[in-house]
Amino acid sequence: MDGKGKVVRYNLAYINHDIFQGDNGRVIGYDNAHGVHHRHYMGKADEVEFLSFEDIEDRFEADWLVFRKGNK
Repeated sequence: MDGKGKVVRYNLAYINHDIFQGDNGRVIGYDNAHGVHHRHYMGKADEVEFLSFEDIEDRFEADWLVFRKGNK
C-alpha cells in the first residue's frame, strides 16, 4: 500500500504443482509486475484492464471458482 490505503502492487495466485508444473506451479494468477496488469492461466499470460484492486480480486475469485468446479 502507498501509505494512504491504496494498493500499488499486487500478486494473487493459486499454485498447485500437481496440476501444473510450469510457471512455478501457478495455475491461476493476477499481478501487476513490470508495470503491466495481467492474468496468468496455466502458463499463459494476458494483459487485463485494471479498474480497481477489488475488481481484480473479484476476477481472481471467479476464475478460481470456475476452475474448482471443473476439476472436481
